[in-house]
Amino acid sequence: MSGRGEPQARGPLLRLGEWCARHFLIVFMVWLAALAALGGLQGLNKAVGGSFSDNFTLPGTQSLTGLDVLKAHNPAAGGYATPVVLHDAAQPLTAFSSQIGGTVSALQGLPHVLAATNPLLVSPTTAGPLSADGRTAYITVRFDIPPTTLDNDYLNGVNQAVAPLRAAGVEVEYGGPLGELARPQPNDTLSEGIGFAAAVVVLLAGFGSILAAALPLLAALVGVVTGLAWLGLLATAFTFSTVSPTLATMIGLGVGIDYCLFLLTCHRQNVMDGMDVAVSAGRAVATSGRAVLVSGCTVIIALAGLWASGISFVGKLGTAAALTVVTAVLSALTLAPALLGLAGRRIDRYHVRTPVAEKAPDTTENKAGWHRYSQRVERHPWRFLAGGLVIVGILAIPLFSIRLGHIGDGADPTSFTDRRAYDLMSTAFGPGSNGPLTVVVNGTRVPPTDWNTLVHQVTVALTNLPGAASVSPLQTTTDGDVLTATVIPTASPQAASTTDLIDHLKDSVLPKAVAGTAAHGYVTGTTVVQVDFADLLTSRLPLIIAIVVGLAFLIILTVFHGLPVALKAALLILASIAASYGVVVAVFQWGWGGPTLDVNGTVPIESYVPMMMFAIVFGLSMDYEIFLLSRAHEAWLRTGDPHHSVAHALEITARVITCAALIMTSVFAAFIISENIVVKMLGLGLAVSVLIDATVIRLVRVPATMTLLGKNNWWTPRRLDRLLPRLDAEGHDGPGIGSSA
Repeated sequence: MSGRGEPQARGPLLRLGEWCARHFLIVFMVWLAALAALGGLQGLNKAVGGSFSDNFTLPGTQSLTGLDVLKAHNPAAGGYATPVVLHDAAQPLTAFSSQIGGTVSALQGLPHVLAATNPLLVSPTTAGPLSADGRTAYITVRFDIPPTTLDNDYLNGVNQAVAPLRAAGVEVEYGGPLGELARPQPNDTLSEGIGFAAAVVVLLAGFGSILAAALPLLAALVGVVTGLAWLGLLATAFTFSTVSPTLATMIGLGVGIDYCLFLLTCHRQNVMDGMDVAVSAGRAVATSGRAVLVSGCTVIIALAGLWASGISFVGKLGTAAALTVVTAVLSALTLAPALLGLAGRRIDRYHVRTPVAEKAPDTTENKAGWHRYSQRVERHPWRFLAGGLVIVGILAIPLFSIRLGHIGDGADPTSFTDRRAYDLMSTAFGPGSNGPLTVVVNGTRVPPTDWNTLVHQVTVALTNLPGAASVSPLQTTTDGDVLTATVIPTASPQAASTTDLIDHLKDSVLPKAVAGTAAHGYVTGTTVVQVDFADLLTSRLPLIIAIVVGLAFLIILTVFHGLPVALKAALLILASIAASYGVVVAVFQWGWGGPTLDVNGTVPIESYVPMMMFAIVFGLSMDYEIFLLSRAHEAWLRTGDPHHSVAHALEITARVITCAALIMTSVFAAFIISENIVVKMLGLGLAVSVLIDATVIRLVRVPATMTLLGKNNWWTPRRLDRLLPRLDAEGHDGPGIGSSA
């Protein structure tokens, strides 16, 4: 078996890289013009009003159906309820009856408000709206649209409505969705700065050159800014989640730096070997840039797979992240070679230590470091494979107790008004008062002769309800067709017992209550919507995993024409994701690191976090997979030696993969200091995922597995091989050795 010789880069990517390096001024002007145009449109966007909110709809769910029934038969009792909590430690709130009445009237006069209830005019119950000592109360305000979709101008109107109470010394806090609207705008500048500083340190330590450290950071930053500008423009037409800009920044910085780093590493070695700068930049784009292009497409496909959830809220999160991945790829393929052309041969002139670049084993004088490690893996593959399995297995153990749900206001910092409202409500009325459940029984088709029977059955069914602190008496809507009741859980909205109560109501209590009648029962409310959301995502997560893994498997198979290596890639990436899930569960759900991360108590895993983590991590993991496989495949085509090709690939990519992983881990980990707990969760999960993938998976289990498989890595049935298109990740011609069997 003989090799094919040194692969030759060719094609449009080669020409693109050379042109950008030779005409760097034109490239800079194009990027500056694009940023200026987007900046101008951003100004227009602010005038039009871009929308970022956490509103979502769940068509077909029983919670939404129950809400629709309530709206149709009693609009004032429907809508989106949120409490405005009042508290005075010095005297009962009855002393402020005139101010409370004025505030309620002012709130009722605001646009989008269906009703506002005066707590002093409602018969007191054990669950509110006036506490037993009279010092805490809440005004229930019902909106015809989700309050989170409103803007700061509207919030100013609410503040003006409650101003007389605040002027009188009464503490006023906003709970629920209105409290989310009143949260301080997320500012992740500090996180971004920390991530950027960490990237500088890693690049300087890894490569020694100041310019070599600055170029990928600059190109990545331009790519992120461009992607965020596009996201802002899209927000004028579509509503994105409030975490979308942060998520897009995290992903954009991480992949942007990685992509440029891959090109830079190849280019610097070419320049060290005496190649012309422009030719070297073109060769880097045609080789490493091709891997970047394939990897970027894989990330985008993985993020696009989130639309398979059928929930636009989740799909748009994937779209927001994909935007900065697209601009990161464009920046790596055009701006990065232009910067390399500008730097010329001066790229290593300014350095903090002797600059280094990748070297092949046959030109390495010092047979130490990664070279010695790669030979050790080659000699003892079973030992390394078993060690990797043990580490990943231990980290994945907490995954088996994962509980999806919604992170309630009680976990937020005390600087948030919704957290203060939560604490006041919990103290005065019990933690369950923060998530009341509304039972809706639609009796439109029930004959008058059966109405009393229905009322009796529902009353009995809701009596002595396990997990309920209180149940209000049944009420009938003004048209006499619908029964309603409010159930207050004993525990907080995010507690597992509250979810059990909701499931018990949906699956057992209400079906039995309406049995034998033409009525239909529903349970609705903000907490119920969150539970339905989690159930829906849980049921669709296997489909998304199958779609994303299947597409990634096909990409690897098409690029490398190796059935075992494609299957191995998919399975090992799943292992790293399982381990990262386990760490997130241990830290947030088990509470092992909650206080350190400024999280109050234990919390469930936010329902859409595992889905987002899977798509993002699977896509990002392909960066290192394709980079490593490209070099192994290239060496296999050149030498025909399966074991040497794996050791060669590991030796020349290990330092780059390690530096890239440290950068991406630092970028993600920096967002752990965010005040948004979902951002904390994503930051930790993604940081751990990348760290595990780049160390235990990419540098241990992948080379060990490939060494054991030998030449079978690149085996594909002859018939399948003929059907697959040729997508070359290394930038050379021909099928090469072992492309079929």
